[in-house]
Amino acid sequence: MRTPVVYPFSAVVGMDDMRLALLLNAVSPAVGGVLVRGEKGTAKSTAVRALAAVLPPVDVVPGCRFGCDPAVPDPACPDGPHPADGPAAQRPARLVELPVGASEDRLVGSLDIERALTEGVKSFEPGLLAAAHRGVLYVDEVNLLHDHLVDLLLDAAALGRAYVEREGVSVQHAARFLLVGTMNPEEGELRPQLLDRFGLTVEVAAPRDAGLRAEVVRRRFAADADPTGFEARWAAEERSLADRIAAARDLLPSVVLGDAALAQVTAVCAAFGVDGLRADIVTARAAIAHAAWSGRTDVTEDDVRVAARLALPHRRRRNPFDAPGLDEDTLEQALDDARPDPDDDPTPPEGRGPEDGAPTDDSPADGPSADSPSADDSSSDDGEGALPPRSGPQSGDGDPSPPTGKGDEQPDGDEEQPAGVAPERPAVAPDAAFRARRLEVPGIGAGVAGRRSKARSERGRVVGSTRPTGTVTRLHLVDTVVAAAPHQRERGRTGPGLRLARTDLRQAELEGREGNLVLFVLDASGSMGSRTRVAAVKGAVLSLLTDAYQRRDKVGLVTFRGAGAELALPPTWSVEAAAARLTDLPTGGRSPIAAGLLRAHETLRVERVRDPRRRPLLVVVTDGRATGERGTDHLAHAHRAAGLLHAAGTASVVVDCESGYVKLGLAHTLGMHLGGQTLRLEELGDLVQNVKAAA
Repeated sequence: MRTPVVYPFSAVVGMDDMRLALLLNAVSPAVGGVLVRGEKGTAKSTAVRALAAVLPPVDVVPGCRFGCDPAVPDPACPDGPHPADGPAAQRPARLVELPVGASEDRLVGSLDIERALTEGVKSFEPGLLAAAHRGVLYVDEVNLLHDHLVDLLLDAAALGRAYVEREGVSVQHAARFLLVGTMNPEEGELRPQLLDRFGLTVEVAAPRDAGLRAEVVRRRFAADADPTGFEARWAAEERSLADRIAAARDLLPSVVLGDAALAQVTAVCAAFGVDGLRADIVTARAAIAHAAWSGRTDVTEDDVRVAARLALPHRRRRNPFDAPGLDEDTLEQALDDARPDPDDDPTPPEGRGPEDGAPTDDSPADGPSADSPSADDSSSDDGEGALPPRSGPQSGDGDPSPPTGKGDEQPDGDEEQPAGVAPERPAVAPDAAFRARRLEVPGIGAGVAGRRSKARSERGRVVGSTRPTGTVTRLHLVDTVVAAAPHQRERGRTGPGLRLARTDLRQAELEGREGNLVLFVLDASGSMGSRTRVAAVKGAVLSLLTDAYQRRDKVGLVTFRGAGAELALPPTWSVEAAAARLTDLPTGGRSPIAAGLLRAHETLRVERVRDPRRRPLLVVVTDGRATGERGTDHLAHAHRAAGLLHAAGTASVVVDCESGYVKLGLAHTLGMHLGGQTLRLEELGDLVQNVKAAA
């Protein structure tokens, strides 16, 4: 079996921002890591895996499982103590990959609770954080990683140490690594709080130039046909890159961040209104690393400019549906405002060149040159048909022209339209989002970790205990003592100590929250009322989408109008995509509720096969009026379709959007056939005044 050869970092085509961000972190891991966002097939994984090969080797204490530096060994190392200036061994810098489905014990390590309690032995098995110490920790699809694992990961990256606490037994060790995460925004976003913890973020996309794309294919074919020969072709460039990283690391302590450069850093961060001071610190560190990478000992305006472009875009998000970005005009204006006036001080400020902050040597200011192109990652990023990132909907009043009279409040005359023809209105922007109430799936689930419905999980409150079938990871101490107490005399206990056996141990059962599949079924027909009413309804659905984002749910969107129903968005983690579909959704025509419910039933049936542990929550947004071809009992059809969903055990909520002084209660009746809860639109949150104005 042929040993796989890592694709050379120098052979990556284009992707200059991504390569530069990775290299700056290689020079100074204190920058805080890199988050690479991009569509499928853009060489994200290829570049990250190639980076480890050009990192300088590290000296380690022989036999230490935690990679201690023999020059400065960790005094708290579980394999220690290690003598200072002891023997040393050299090994390459490691690339450690964290799987999306990893457990907490796999990440931070695990203690053998059974041996600790029954034998008094502290036995610790290192996790991936220990393996990544002084190397690279790579998380592919970091946006799909459980939130508590991301928290642990980023805490360790910030503190440089990993902590494991289990029932009074504590272990800690050094964990300093270059953290790299990659993600496809189509599959969902990271929470803004977690985004902020990554030092740098870059957006990548496949090149649009046909020549560059041809070069990607050419190099990929060459690497696949003769991996060893392809690696040898790029060996000289790889050695040169490794030497430059080592030289930049040596130069880093000598780089000076002058007052003028620091003023520009803080002026830029203030101009973009980022929260907190982490942005200022990260931008300053990245500017220092860029100066070292460029072979300078003074930070210049160009270093600040490059650092700001990498450190600030993801810190400007104000709500979950904002797209990261940086306005170049604002950046240049902030740099210009902070630039000292040469008339006031003829002496160039410390860290600035004679020409108003320009670099003072010929060292390149960017990463590897653009003619050092990259290949697509055919293993984990392969694919096509990706949607480009889209910004989320903005708050608005729905229509600059207010309703002019009673006629504007009436639904379209859909009964006069020929069968199957849906008179389409232009899309209406949603009203401002509000804080939505939590909708839950009844009962106790066992799905993936989240924040919506109750579930048995690895985190949460203790609700009981069981006999362990394998390794004890969550000890229920009280129940363990209760189980052991009756056997102390027969075990010969004479002193204060408690004698435990394997059969006494109890595993704690925890009740936490799970994420669900929230499938929205949205009535987009003309019966939903005026444009103002439609804007209020879209605002309510947008609020529920924001809630789903915060609760780490998977979402889908079914719409019905005119002649049938459409799966507008298949179930996905990308709540942003659902919000974009909602904003662009036109309305008008008849109300085929039965078609919408049947499409939802089929969608959920398929999802139960794909993701059986994730319980669904159906949210039907309608006024309950079923219309279509004449001579058909559309309400009866809708109720039969609702019965299918009820029989399948689907938890559901009907949001009643009926308006007007005379209300028929059709949505409530539909909710009864679904076996679910019915809520008025006003009961979802703080949209009462908007809805009353539209009614």
